[in-house]
Amino acid sequence: MKKNLVKTLTSGLLVTGLLAASLTGCGSSDKADSSADGSAVEAGESEAGFRTLDEIKESGTINIGVFSDKSPFGYVDENGEYAGYDVYLAEKIGEDLGVDINYVSTEAANRIEYLQTGKVDIILANFTVTEERAQEVDFALPYMNVALGVVSPDGAVIESLDDLGADDEVIVISGTTAETYLAKNYPDIKLQKYDAYAEAKTAFENGNGVAWANDNTEVIAFAIENEGYTVGIPSLGDQDTIAPAVTKGNETLLTWLNDELVSLGSENFFHADYEATLLDTYGADYEDELVVEPSK
Repeated sequence: MKKNLVKTLTSGLLVTGLLAASLTGCGSSDKADSSADGSAVEAGESEAGFRTLDEIKESGTINIGVFSDKSPFGYVDENGEYAGYDVYLAEKIGEDLGVDINYVSTEAANRIEYLQTGKVDIILANFTVTEERAQEVDFALPYMNVALGVVSPDGAVIESLDDLGADDEVIVISGTTAETYLAKNYPDIKLQKYDAYAEAKTAFENGNGVAWANDNTEVIAFAIENEGYTVGIPSLGDQDTIAPAVTKGNETLLTWLNDELVSLGSENFFHADYEATLLDTYGADYEDELVVEPSK
């Protein structure tokens, strides 16, 4: 993928006297933040609990929540730089908005919380659009298709959830659509929950569960990159979409973001993003199936 040079900077600006505890931030070409607690500068935050588009521009920095351990969508590479499909979009947003980017390492379970508490302005962390989430955050236009999938070891491939025994446990990540879907539709299936992608991956590799349910893009990538595993269920439930999200009610930022996505879509930006960040993992056959070019 295209590498974005990263320079470390320290967030320490006071804007209109409103400053939360800052962490080492990342500009649009910044080194990955070594902090994993998601702390972020809340400079110029409005009384509504979020920063408007003008406040973000005035501060010169936008706080964007991304995954730091979920290759190829959001991760920290061998040079300590944020990279991946979502980060490729984040870099373009920062460039077109004319501000630096402060990347905030985000877990699936705290994406909504980080928006609601003002730790981030935008979430770009493989965020699946659901009706329940739309009651708590405002989603922008989608840029990717996704469904759920289930991966299991080659020696005991799970091709149907009916294959699971009474004592079998399925690994999920807390706060994901996989957890919600299985809890709602298959309440008898035992779920082994982890907060972080890396923790779930390690637990699965250690045999702590008979299968791992997650977005199908992620389990397909895992099976491709790790020998000995098969995606026995490539599509589970309905097909959904991935989209950026902003704090509920942040209309100025949402409007700008939707206009930006439409403009990028007209340029086939997300096909270019796929070819730069996902092609090596999924190949050309999945491109048109996964990529969404936003339009009005």
